[in-house]
Amino acid sequence: MSIVTLTSDWNKDDFYSAAVKGKILSRCPDTIIVDITNQVPAFNIALAAFQLRNSMRHFPAGTVHIIAVNSEPKEKHAFVSLKSNDQYFIGYDNGIFGLLFDEDPQEVVALSDEDSGSFPEFSIFTEAACRLLKSKKLSELGKPHKQLYKQVPMLPTINESVINGSVIYIDSYKNACTNISRDLFEQIGNGRNFDIFVQSNYNRISRLNQRYGESSMGELLALFNSINLLEIAINGGNAAELLNLSLNSWIRIKFKEAT
Repeated sequence: MSIVTLTSDWNKDDFYSAAVKGKILSRCPDTIIVDITNQVPAFNIALAAFQLRNSMRHFPAGTVHIIAVNSEPKEKHAFVSLKSNDQYFIGYDNGIFGLLFDEDPQEVVALSDEDSGSFPEFSIFTEAACRLLKSKKLSELGKPHKQLYKQVPMLPTINESVINGSVIYIDSYKNACTNISRDLFEQIGNGRNFDIFVQSNYNRISRLNQRYGESSMGELLALFNSINLLEIAINGGNAAELLNLSLNSWIRIKFKEAT
């Protein structure tokens, strides 16, 4: 079984996704193509990385991931294909791979961009994907690419009793996912009581839920979600809309002195 995933910033009404899928299926008809998302805001590699990073770990070895976000070629950067955790990735070296992986890839090659035109995802990425599906050999796609251009994720700031984080993702239910991990919370908190302030000192949460339904309907709540990041939600409501939250809205956790 061959699997290709697609992550893009294309609008659902555009033909780009269908064209890419059609070419892959014409060349490799037994391929299963899975959409991670085709609704990334235009050029937003941080959100694309968040979506793919939290999906790719569930795919089997040998999966090929096409990343079609902000792929317009620029000077000094390259189209690349790489291997990480026995999966393959095809995209543009625009910084996204530093947001995807905690460790350096196993292997990276640069792809030829001679025939990229204005739609490299169709002309270059699909070709590389089909060749990988057949051979699993990156060395056949191009020459080694020694240095990836990396962006680093925005991390919380901390001191002994405070974590200052931010919203990094808002889901379709308008729950706000932050960059504060369970491990960081437990490390700094060390079992202490706390207050979570959401964008304002008036929006305060003093306990963590295990499930949304543990709070009353309409109540503001916080929990660690399935990817172990702190999430702000309203049971039965839209937290981001009601609290005017957007990407980079601040979240502050103040831990109280132990008694």
